Amino acid sequence: MGTNVLKTETPTSIDDAVYFLKENLNEGDHRPSISFGFGDPSCFECFRTTPVAEEAIVEAVRSAKFNSYAPTGGILPARRAVADYLSRDLPYRLSPDDVYLTLGCNQAAEITIEVLARPGANILLPRPGYPDIEAYAIFNKLEIRQFDLLPERGWEVDLDTIEAMSDESTVAMVIINPGNPSGSVYTYNHLNKIAETARKLGIVVIADEVYGHLVYGSNPFVPMSLFATIVPVITLGSVSKRWMIPGWGLGWLVTCDPSGLLRKDEVKA
Repeated sequence: MGTNVLKTETPTSIDDAVYFLKENLNEGDHRPSISFGFGDPSCFECFRTTPVAEEAIVEAVRSAKFNSYAPTGGILPARRAVADYLSRDLPYRLSPDDVYLTLGCNQAAEITIEVLARPGANILLPRPGYPDIEAYAIFNKLEIRQFDLLPERGWEVDLDTIEAMSDESTVAMVIINPGNPSGSVYTYNHLNKIAETARKLGIVVIADEVYGHLVYGSNPFVPMSLFATIVPVITLGSVSKRWMIPGWGLGWLVTCDPSGLLRKDEVKA
């Protein structure tokens, strides 16, 4: 009876839904099932990172140049490499000083939320979204206000709701592009509207781009930092997905603010 109760409970997350479906497959149905909700590509032999990265790791270890304690934000060559990589898609140059290296994208999100949290503040999160970001906000006593993504419009952000729910205590809005779990890829025009809305409300945009450039279909990946002259953007990313090495645990948060709006204290963060 206990087992039956568990099987009829309503799934509360993507993982719960996947497990629920697996448990309720017909026992007599021997057709194979393929999970599209699996977040670790390294478990499949057909997905390997480039030998160039593997050889670079071996060379770094053998050099004995990187055995000492590293600076909290990461060593300069690594921060410069991330800045150079992200600058390829931008009309301005990022500096190594804009980059803070983390233990994967999750820690980048956690640190960003901790920095923005203050008594009485709230943060705008997408629904559906990534549950770990919500957990970090709750832990840091940020009030969560969720805005809907619109499936009939390619899971775009409901910007009218954003404006309605924001107030003087709102510190940031989070977007996930390419989308997790929706799989959406936002267009240039939609990202521009997001930036204009955030500028109007005086909040920063936190852009989770861990799936950056992993796109299919007609919409190319456009980084949110392309619109950082309109509103400050904090870009979150890692090597986990695109390079298929989540176990390496290398992520980053990058402050994209070429106009110096944060230094001018023009946002509430």
